[in-house]
Parts: sequence; structure tokens; C-alpha cells
Amino acid sequence: MNQPERSGAGLDPADMRRLAGFAVGRAGARQWSVDDLAWDALRPEELTETDRSVVRFITFIEDHIPGYLTHFLQAFPVSGGDQAIEEFCFNREYFRFLISWANDEERHASVLTRYQIEAGINDPDTLMWELAQEGHKKFALPYETPVQAFTYTLVQEKATQLFYQRFKAVAKEPVLRDLLHRLARDEARHFAFYSELVGAYIGRHGLAATVPDLKDVLATFRMPLADTLNGYWRWSLKITDATSYDHTEAYDALVRLVTGFASEGGRASAADLTEFVHRIRAI
Repeated sequence: MNQPERSGAGLDPADMRRLAGFAVGRAGARQWSVDDLAWDALRPEELTETDRSVVRFITFIEDHIPGYLTHFLQAFPVSGGDQAIEEFCFNREYFRFLISWANDEERHASVLTRYQIEAGINDPDTLMWELAQEGHKKFALPYETPVQAFTYTLVQEKATQLFYQRFKAVAKEPVLRDLLHRLARDEARHFAFYSELVGAYIGRHGLAATVPDLKDVLATFRMPLADTLNGYWRWSLKITDATSYDHTEAYDALVRLVTGFASEGGRASAADLTEFVHRIRAI
């Protein structure tokens, strides 16, 4: 029996134009600024030591946006490449989303940096140095096809959204709670874009061709900076315990997406992914 073609062949640039245009428009309608937070209402005395540690941790993650953006611009080049015109058009339309997304993430880094300073968690010079020590490290993803890169980001954005929601549920400081609500809302928008994008790949290539790529991503998934941030695993385990957070819960979002296509055929592939996720989460 012939194996189905893997789903790395790409997507019509018109599909990316439609999805990116909608996502950028949605972002524009939901903009907010660092100054929108009620900084005068900040109550540092309501922060626990765990709260302070978590804020420091997520600032490192969000502040790495130059590295994240550099990786995606190299993976989907819009200048100096020798790619076919169709591929360039696809990358150019994706670029529109990337710039909007990077603006969101840079705002996240800025608001978390300000929060650390305003709450007395860190002073500006020390914080700048600490962030630079980690920020100069290269970020890369080990994936070869666009749908794998997009699937990774789908899961990562959903996991980040869930984390901010869980952290808000245990935090008491009012400005931090507002900040976490805003961050979670932005991450939910990013997840929606990548969910629609991966769905478009499934619609074009079918489940049988796409599910192997999705499984490759889940089998190797690591949250950003897991392999480069000093003390990441020890730090993240403490945070997980404090917030009752499990990033593998985000895998369920991918299962729901795939299952939604099962009625159009490919039930076996959908069931295969579901069982695969169950095995990963049981480890």
C-alpha cells in the first residue's frame, strides 16, 4: 500500500492572505498599551515569593521575542531568497501576521519588565543585564515543514494562554491579575490564527497526510527556551506545582481540531492522534 504524501507541500498564498488579514484586523481591534494598566493600584505587598519568581520566569520567556521573530523570518524569508514566486507570496502574507504578533509579544515583554521594576522585583539595570544574558541565545525549532512549525506554535500559544489563566487564578495582586488577563487574551488570538492555519492544511492535504507531521511535533515538543534558559526545568517544575499547570493540556486543542475533520473522512487518523496524545500525557 502506498503511504500518503506528507503535508509539507504548502498552502495556497490566498489562504494565508485571508487568514493573516483576519488575524491582523482582529489584533488591531483589540490593542492595548502598557499605560492602560492602573499602575497606581499596584500592591507589591500582596505578591508572594512564588508570584515574584513566576513573573521573573515569564519575563525571560516573553523578552526573547527578537530570537523568535528572527527564527521565523529565516524559516519563511521575504528578502534575499531564491524561492519560487508562490512561496514568496505565501511568506509575504505570513509576514503581515508575524509583524502584528511580534508587536503583541514585544508589548508583553515591555509590560512585564515594567511590572518587575514597579513592584520592586528588580531594578532596571540588573534586569536589562539578566534579560540580555538569556536574550542573546539563539532560538530554533527542529521542524522541516511549514505545517510542523505552525503546529508547534498552535500548541505553544494555547499552552501559554492556559498558563496565564492558571496563574491569574492564584494571584492576588490586582495589577498582576489585570496584566495576566491581557496576556492570556492576546495568546488566545494567536492560538486562533494558528488553529485556523493548521486546519487549512488539513483541509488541503487531508488527515492521513497531515497527522504524521502533527505527531512528530508532539513527540518532540518543548516549550520555548526549555533547552537554553538557565535553570528552566527546576524553575518550571516549581511553577507547575504552584499553579496546577500542565502544558500537555494544550495538546487537547490539537485533538479537537483534528476530530472536527473526522466527519469528512479520516476517522482512523483522528483516532490515531487521539490515542497518541493520551499516551504522551500518561507518561
